[in-house]
Amino acid sequence: MTQSVAIVTGAAGDIGAAIAARLADDHDIVLLADIDLEAAAAVAATLGPQSRFVAAGCDVTREENVSRLARRCAELGQLQTLVNNAGAARAVSLHDTTPAIWRMDNALNLEAAFLCFRAVEDMLKASKGSVINIASVNGMNVFGHPAYSAAKAGLLHFTRLVAVEYGKFGIRSNAVAPGTVRTRAWEARAAANPNVFEEARRWYPLQRVVDPKDVANAVAFLAGPQAAAISGVCLPVDCGLTAGQAELARTFSQSDHY
Repeated sequence: MTQSVAIVTGAAGDIGAAIAARLADDHDIVLLADIDLEAAAAVAATLGPQSRFVAAGCDVTREENVSRLARRCAELGQLQTLVNNAGAARAVSLHDTTPAIWRMDNALNLEAAFLCFRAVEDMLKASKGSVINIASVNGMNVFGHPAYSAAKAGLLHFTRLVAVEYGKFGIRSNAVAPGTVRTRAWEARAAANPNVFEEARRWYPLQRVVDPKDVANAVAFLAGPQAAAISGVCLPVDCGLTAGQAELARTFSQSDHY
């Protein structure tokens, strides 16, 4: 019997690792792809046996790397789910964004998803599989990191393009847009500023930031049979951030603004 496979890019990071762990509940094999093979292998080893969690080195901005990843997937079984999770943000402001940063952020956060999808689209057609792109609330509103944000906005449109053009093949395409996620990078900020999470949570209606498992659960839902009629959507996982900000609401309610 052919084994079902999920690919998770950027799998060595906290969000990618959580997604890989969660998708193992519904897939026989999870292929953990990351530019840092050693880090991906370390994560895979913590998740379970090598027969189920397979690490692969892959620079998703390079077409030849992505093609090699697709071939490795085909050797393992039938691709059911592609999760384009790899991403990073560089310059915080537009003024500090150089042309090189603009190109790098777009290559990693947008073009890589296109390359990965095109490399495996025939496999997804065969399985009537699912694509889930990890976008960001930055792609929905302006929260800084302009090159990253513009790329994530493009990723949301790319998500809809795939849903519309490839729906006739049974392929579903959706996005998850996390808010602030409590990752090691944020823990490092907390080490420098112990109040960083307290300062961040006041902007979130749920009064907390997102955990990597929150993102992973949303991905698993969209990849699974309960979401069989859902395609072309963006699901914010942001503790209510994009619904509105309670801090601003309180400010306006206490002012003379009408």
